[in-house]
Amino acid sequence: MIDTVVIATDGSESVSRAVRVALDLAARFDAAVHALYVVDTGEVESSPAELRGQLRDALESQGEEALDAVRDRADREVVTAVREGRPESEIPEYARDCGADVVATGTRGRHGENRFLIGSVAERVVRSCPVPVLTVRQLASDE
Repeated sequence: MIDTVVIATDGSESVSRAVRVALDLAARFDAAVHALYVVDTGEVESSPAELRGQLRDALESQGEEALDAVRDRADREVVTAVREGRPESEIPEYARDCGADVVATGTRGRHGENRFLIGSVAERVVRSCPVPVLTVRQLASDE
């Protein structure tokens, strides 16, 4: 039984299908929905020191917009959260904290092709998450 679905979003266009699939899954099981955005501290810390505050603010703003987009598409209440840290650590931790039964995420986000160099966040979440992870690939027709 699925009682709680966590949607991990980074605000990218490629996560749109993952949101749609996760909300459909939640509707089928009448499950609670949580939407999570993680401000990637690695991205912030790797930027020039004088820009870190602005970048953090911009990422938090982008996160609120991403969470609003999930909320707008849902047919039920959505619990939203913005966390700071490494997404591959924060997403599994949030899943544990809220008692999630499944985490849904896209397979390609804002970093696009960089995933071939450093490994994708989705792959690292799959490896470390204590609950099943539904990875949703964007189809060519969605692009």
